[in-house]
Amino acid sequence: MNLDWPTAELDPVRRLRVMAAGLHAVMYADAHVDLPMSDVWAVASDLEGELPHLVPTLRAFRCDPLTGDRQLGWAYGLLGHNACFDVRLRPGWCLMQSRYVVGGMAAVPEGSGTRFAVLGGLRQPWAGPFQRALRPLGRARGLLMVERAARRAEIRREPKPA
Repeated sequence: MNLDWPTAELDPVRRLRVMAAGLHAVMYADAHVDLPMSDVWAVASDLEGELPHLVPTLRAFRCDPLTGDRQLGWAYGLLGHNACFDVRLRPGWCLMQSRYVVGGMAAVPEGSGTRFAVLGGLRQPWAGPFQRALRPLGRARGLLMVERAARRAEIRREPKPA
């Protein structure tokens, strides 16, 4: 399955929502964040610095640039597991795919703030029923991730002591 940059005329959050439905993703959530998109996306796009704060099972995430919007990402888990990810990162859009997992984030301006979305799921066809059963828990986990991103963005906005 090719999960490359979608070409439809949907905004990034709607694209991520469609992708979550097609994957039967265990985690999808979006919510309004009362911060400018530039602040929210500064957190979401800082994969090395912020992703471990947003995803509690990550100890570290490292990226190596490839070409254009592509990066090679390495996720290091708390229990010693790791995975290599193909990362596509553009303003308002982040899609990360390993052999078994897909994750994503998207953001669009909404009113005076930002609509921010997150996605997490398994890429195996057999995982659909399992993911559907866990979706209520996944939505709650996704909303926590959105809240963490907003909190991290607020921390970045705070003036630094002199």
